Amino acid sequence: MKIICTEFNYLGNIEEFSEKIPENPVFFLKPETALLKNNQPFYYPDFTENLHYKTELVLKIGKAGRSISRKFARRYIQEIGLGIDFTAHDLLERCKKEGLPWEISKSFDCSAPISYCFIPFPDFENVNNINFRLEINEKLVQKGNSSDLIFPFDHIISYVSQFITLKIGDLIFTGTPAGAGTVKKDDNLKGYIEDKLMFDFDIK
Repeated sequence: MKIICTEFNYLGNIEEFSEKIPENPVFFLKPETALLKNNQPFYYPDFTENLHYKTELVLKIGKAGRSISRKFARRYIQEIGLGIDFTAHDLLERCKKEGLPWEISKSFDCSAPISYCFIPFPDFENVNNINFRLEINEKLVQKGNSSDLIFPFDHIISYVSQFITLKIGDLIFTGTPAGAGTVKKDDNLKGYIEDKLMFDFDIK
């Protein structure tokens, strides 16, 4: 099982970090050990002092494929969930400055909390209009809508599959909107798709 994460896929997030709009989807991988499931607590790692949350819609792949055409790409989506791409931002900035890979800042253990449930893809009336949000300590801190994706679901799947074969159970994090920020110990994080609670866990 692979965790494929998309970066720079919402204009608001790009503007926040003074990045350029990419010509194609930008993606990287997290290992399976990055998953944090079933609302288990997240333990703040001792190698960072600047841990950021990035709330993202997550696609679960339902059948294997490679070199997938965009017009058929949605057939490969089984379910949609919600996740967090935790990022050690101090390490990330150091990696960027030194021209190093990002994995040390994004692929560490439990850096990909995932919703305890997923919503079947056919249940969505319009996948180009999915609202999602994150609350920290009952306060809204981030919200997004799939209509604002620079590269929509079918484009991401088609592009990634040109390089990496997708298999059943693979997860694709589709990017984060504006509003990414920091977390600290004792924070409580609740994530929603529309009004459905998808995760509820604490920072320890």
